Amino acid sequence: MAYDEVLAARITERLEPEGVAAKKMFGGLAFLLNGNAMANLYAEGLMVRVGADGMAEALSRPGARQLMFRGKPQNGWVVLAEETLDDDVLDDWLQWAMETTAELPPK
Repeated sequence: MAYDEVLAARITERLEPEGVAAKKMFGGLAFLLNGNAMANLYAEGLMVRVGADGMAEALSRPGARQLMFRGKPQNGWVVLAEETLDDDVLDDWLQWAMETTAELPPK
């Protein structure tokens, strides 16, 4: 199953003015800031970078769960349930992901 095209358009509309590039990869649509992945939209939802220090807070929010890859938890990344992503909530998560990713060295 492919990612949600409507949600992809909503995210792209918000991130393009910020200099974030969208690129098909990782089985979905990745959003890159300075060459670093900050979010990825795929069939299971929207995954966002929150950083290792932000995991506890992120997981306390509705609709967030830790990203699992090949059965292993990935620190610093959460997957969001799409039904929780109204405009204000989406903006908040994307802002968090941009701020976290901006701290990384450019690729």
